[in-house]
Amino acid sequence: MNDSIPVAGEEYKSGFVAIVGRPNVGKSTLLNSLIGQKVAIMSDKPQTTRNKILCVLTLPDAQILFIDTPGIHKPKHKLGEYMVQTAENTLHEVDVIIFVIDAASDLGAGDQYILERLKTVKTPVILAINKIDQMPPAEILPVITQYVDKFNFAAVVPISALHSTNLADLITEVKSYLAPGPQYYPEDMLTDQPERMVIAELIREKILHLTREEIPHAIAVDIEEITARDNDNLYIRAVIYVERESQKGIVIGSGGKLLKEIGYLARKDIENLLGSKSFLDLWVKVKKDWRNRDNTLRSFGYE
Repeated sequence: MNDSIPVAGEEYKSGFVAIVGRPNVGKSTLLNSLIGQKVAIMSDKPQTTRNKILCVLTLPDAQILFIDTPGIHKPKHKLGEYMVQTAENTLHEVDVIIFVIDAASDLGAGDQYILERLKTVKTPVILAINKIDQMPPAEILPVITQYVDKFNFAAVVPISALHSTNLADLITEVKSYLAPGPQYYPEDMLTDQPERMVIAELIREKILHLTREEIPHAIAVDIEEITARDNDNLYIRAVIYVERESQKGIVIGSGGKLLKEIGYLARKDIENLLGSKSFLDLWVKVKKDWRNRDNTLRSFGYE
């Protein structure tokens, strides 16, 4: 994203910004648009983001460290409890909070729950009203009124994360609440996520897109090996874990068709990310009830 060079005497700013909201309001889409590259996976399935993801936006006058959090929701298993705790803990660790809502959805119990949590912190909260491209401009004002009546926001910015509408205005508002500070990371760094985790998430994204019902949330992906071959191509072996034998058959598909499609789509994103040709070797295994097992959750990176 382009930004003006600071005038003489203006101090460089930096700080941490949490992106919070209900599941499926477009938090990951917003993060990717702000950074200018796909880092967080996107899906129309709720509760897509499971881990706290740090992404770095370096501008001429500031470095903003965005934290994409799991959607805050009522948990149904230990993984869900971990996700919600991760999101809520982040509220107390940042300099600014961006609360993302869906402009086309009514203020419901989930939004009200988050608002109550936001009232417990002293951090400035910016309301980002997302998906304004899906509704007439005249209908946006009532949405703003509905929310500002319930919370004292530091700013309100209507946006379209998908089309990058008003994102420069959102960045301007964020910077106004950051204190002078150093550049924490190199300017070419986009995320603190290990390469293996980003690859695993790209694979999981394709499964989210291609499956339905209980399958998406029963999936975990573990990268067992990344090896550079003589021709500089990468060999990547990944295991897709499901909770039941019936789910394994669904993910593989008739004659392995679905698994091949998952691999084909994931490999394209992985090659774009790494800048080299890759061979993706996918396996599917059953690990019963993994979402309720503490040791398994830790082994998959959910600390």
